[in-house]
Amino acid sequence: MTARTNEMTGAEAMVRLLQAYGVKHMFGLCGDTTLPFYDALARLDHGIHHILTRDERHAAYMADAYARVTGRPGICEGPSGGGATYILPGVVEANESSIPIMAITTDVSTTARGKYPLTELDQVAMFRPLTKWNTSLDDASRLPAMVRAAFRAMTTGTPGAVHLALPFDTQKGAVDEAEIWADARHQTFPAERAGPDPDAIEAAADILSKARSAVIVCGGGPVISGAFAELAAVARALECPVATTVSGQGAIAETDPLALGVVGSNGGVPTTRSVVDEADVIVFIGCRAGSVTTERWRSPPHGRTIIHIDSDPMVIGANYETEVAIAADAKLALGALAKALGTRTLASQNGTARAAAAWKGKLADFAPLAASTERPIRPEAVIQALMDVLDKDAVIVADPGTPCPYFSAHYRWENAGRRFITNRAHGALGYSLAAAMGAHIGRPDVKTVAVMGDGSFNFCCGEFETITRNKMPIMSVVFSNSVFGWIKAGQDSGFGKRYYNVDFDRTDHAAVAAAFGVKSWRVEDPADLAKVLAEAAAHDGPTLVDVISQPLHEAAAPVSEWIA
Repeated sequence: MTARTNEMTGAEAMVRLLQAYGVKHMFGLCGDTTLPFYDALARLDHGIHHILTRDERHAAYMADAYARVTGRPGICEGPSGGGATYILPGVVEANESSIPIMAITTDVSTTARGKYPLTELDQVAMFRPLTKWNTSLDDASRLPAMVRAAFRAMTTGTPGAVHLALPFDTQKGAVDEAEIWADARHQTFPAERAGPDPDAIEAAADILSKARSAVIVCGGGPVISGAFAELAAVARALECPVATTVSGQGAIAETDPLALGVVGSNGGVPTTRSVVDEADVIVFIGCRAGSVTTERWRSPPHGRTIIHIDSDPMVIGANYETEVAIAADAKLALGALAKALGTRTLASQNGTARAAAAWKGKLADFAPLAASTERPIRPEAVIQALMDVLDKDAVIVADPGTPCPYFSAHYRWENAGRRFITNRAHGALGYSLAAAMGAHIGRPDVKTVAVMGDGSFNFCCGEFETITRNKMPIMSVVFSNSVFGWIKAGQDSGFGKRYYNVDFDRTDHAAVAAAFGVKSWRVEDPADLAKVLAEAAAHDGPTLVDVISQPLHEAAAPVSEWIA
């Protein structure tokens, strides 16, 4: 007689597998098809804190930022139908930003497919182009193996988002308890790092040893990889300036003598651009050399010697002819490159002087605007006040509209590391508030600040209820200018000031937030700005400061296409 195996349901198996992978937090929203999964979460002792959100999109944004600050995959979930479609924006943003999140969307029973059940759609087909890996868990006995495959896919190679559809009948199906185990290597990312080709490292070191004005341009790769010490070692060996993309901010402290700051059309300025344009060798690290970083592939000019390091070999050489390709993890590649440079006689790069000159020009333009007493309040004044008020370890999450170019150009982080988060892959409005919540939960011992325009505010204000319910001491700052500012600035600079359908009525954001229980202020006088921001930062609960600010089309925003 054969002994029976110990069995559990698919829903219970999913909970136990998440527990086995060390998941401590999950973000999501309930639905009819999720009932068995929620029941398992309610009954079992698992140590997972489920944060109920008000929108599946924001659950994914929370998981995204949580992963960015913890180095562990972010987990979000939602129901079938509308829930699966709402969660998509956060999934694609994370995937294109090389951030590992797992989206679990429950689904109708496999036996109901094709019978027109409510909320039926082809989830796997929908998520296929938006994720690194996705599947439907149609067979309960295969659920553990597929969950392990999902963790392996999102943490290895270039990290990314995965999706699991979890049908209702699979949640009730039988799973062998012996199958509940996890691969500990995939609890954090990047996992199973790929090392560089030694010949490529030697070739890069040979080129750099002869360079006279090299520049390193870091995308998000070195930050994701945690390659801070290795990057610093290479930069110091060469005495070479280090520029970053917006996503790469934090790869090097922006007060470092070799830090050039952000380059590109969003946050770059003419003095930093000139350093890149005059370089004889460009080293792209974890950077796609896309349209924003290169100002539509004009900076650096084509014809420069390019060394490109990236974990994704398809990125290398996609936009610039590349002399040396190093397909490897940024931390391992930079460590090997630093070692190779140590065996060579290196030419002087004069990087400190080049970086200092660029910052001098940038600060000369910024300082008078930051000190301005004009009304509406200049965005530069908000940046300066926040730099004066916030601790150096604060985490700032910015929406891609009004806030992003100002923070990218002017806010100077004193330490390397992930302290600035913005959604640069697809730039959807309404990201920062939810992402700040995920960042706070992942790093609760520092102050977290969400910065948004008033367009973004109306995408996400329902999540203030989630903030107050969970007693999160997040500080929100709204640039209130009654316009979809980025678009109006584009109409101003490129379409003959023909403004069309971009203006809207002003909302009293402080009153809206206060209705949710958030302590709020409205600031119109720049003389009050520093005092109010300091009070908001010191408060032990959620706060919001509504700043009546200058619109982008009237401002001196560091966006090259508007300046030109």
